Amino acid sequence: MHTPSRRIDVVVIGAGHSGLAMSRVLGRHGVDHVVLERGEAAHSWRTQRWDSLRLLTPNWMTRLPGCDYEGDDPHGYMSAAEVAGFIAAYARRVAAPLHTHTTVTAVQPEGELYRVTTDRGDWLCRAVVLASGAFGRPVLPRVASLLPPGIAQLTAHTYRRPDRLDDGRVLIVGASATGVQLAQEIQRSGRPVTLAAGEHVRLPRVYRGRDIQWWMLAAGVLDQRIEDVDDAERARRVPSPQLAGTPERATLDLNALRADGVEVVGRLAGIRDRQAQFSGSLRNVCALADLKMNRLLETLDAWALRLGLDAVAAPPERFAPTDVGPRPRLGLALGTEVRTVIWATGFRPELGWLQAPVFGADGSLRHDRGVVRPGLVVLGLPYLRRRKSSFIHGAEDDVRELAAHVVAHLEQLARPRAAAVAA
Repeated sequence: MHTPSRRIDVVVIGAGHSGLAMSRVLGRHGVDHVVLERGEAAHSWRTQRWDSLRLLTPNWMTRLPGCDYEGDDPHGYMSAAEVAGFIAAYARRVAAPLHTHTTVTAVQPEGELYRVTTDRGDWLCRAVVLASGAFGRPVLPRVASLLPPGIAQLTAHTYRRPDRLDDGRVLIVGASATGVQLAQEIQRSGRPVTLAAGEHVRLPRVYRGRDIQWWMLAAGVLDQRIEDVDDAERARRVPSPQLAGTPERATLDLNALRADGVEVVGRLAGIRDRQAQFSGSLRNVCALADLKMNRLLETLDAWALRLGLDAVAAPPERFAPTDVGPRPRLGLALGTEVRTVIWATGFRPELGWLQAPVFGADGSLRHDRGVVRPGLVVLGLPYLRRRKSSFIHGAEDDVRELAAHVVAHLEQLARPRAAAVAA
């Protein structure tokens, strides 16, 4: 039997932190809406994270609209399970109109409305919020298709812990936060690791006695708006910084990895005759990362001086340049030396169900600071509106502004109807 479509003002897709934050703000505006989630709240935190993962931001930064961190470890770093618990508790706290175990299979415009098709029936709505996350699908380079048979391939979604890996050397491709964390964990488990490092962002975990995230937030770095950068698209592609959340608050960079015994090589440039080939540009790439880190630290020092914080903060610091060794090797045998490859090469949203002409030639979602088209907005993407947009605490400002856009769109659609009734 055909089930008639249910009507609602707004459908929010995804019950992660962004979708639930939007639900809370829409509720405050009196907007009739639902939140659709394929699993339980915080589904991806429960199912797509490795066992030891922790946030890159300290707990005191973990907040959402109307909800601050209330635990007893403000300077610690939440595990994936703790993040899932925080988000699930938030869903209950804001009484989100949540429909769990509801998988969206299609979203398509129908005139001024949108039809949202799910495995539990259709919704007709006037606006849709895409909050299914920025990390829905791992991005694999073209060279991944050239790996010879018999080599195990994993991503950050499928890796769980070292003891599930085959014996033998592990090649990790990518040196952002994911790559360096997995490299250290696997190397310390007793398996030899080679890390192929391309462009990366180097940061100290603690600077002048405080977490580097405190400095970046307090100095306004994380609040920098996308319209104030020279190249928005490049800014959105910048890798996540080399950070890890550990009780020791230790810095995790290429120097720390080499001290643990990790072999660091250049970017994976190709695969030929069962041989991984690495770029010879590692030294230059690392020098550029060092330069950018020192420029940021100089900016933070100048800000501290202007505010008179030098008297209460630890003295300014500078860190040893990245040491890549005398001659990083340019090749590695696949199969004899390397038995496992882990791709830590980034993510993109999983939006295959969005049936609208809103994608670029490379498959990326086109949007203007989160506005995809009238009545269709997206949340949680890197540098969506601000540098902090992809962080949990970054959702509040973006949600407030994009909720205002949604409300204005609903009001605009209502005007002709109101005029017709009045006539």
